[in-house]
Amino acid sequence: MFKLSMIDTNGQRKLVLEGKLVPPWTEELETAWRRAQEGLEGRKLLVDITNVTLISAEGEDTLFNLMQGGASFTCGGVLTKHLVRQLARRCRCGS
Repeated sequence: MFKLSMIDTNGQRKLVLEGKLVPPWTEELETAWRRAQEGLEGRKLLVDITNVTLISAEGEDTLFNLMQGGASFTCGGVLTKHLVRQLARRCRCGS
């Protein structure tokens, strides 16, 4: 199961993900990310993966692609935070 919500405020737009980030939901996330970038009008775009319970290899690749595209993440849990740090290192190294 996967749920994707978009929350707009004056200062930011947040994509809130819940559940398992596995195919076919990885494609759904990339589509939602592209749509969310439209009409930001100077607001920050944030991806909240606090309530993601499982991230497949394809899910990691999707998060990496979003990060390369400028995504900022908020998350909870030791493993998820570790994953985000690893993806950030990959981005800085150009992998």
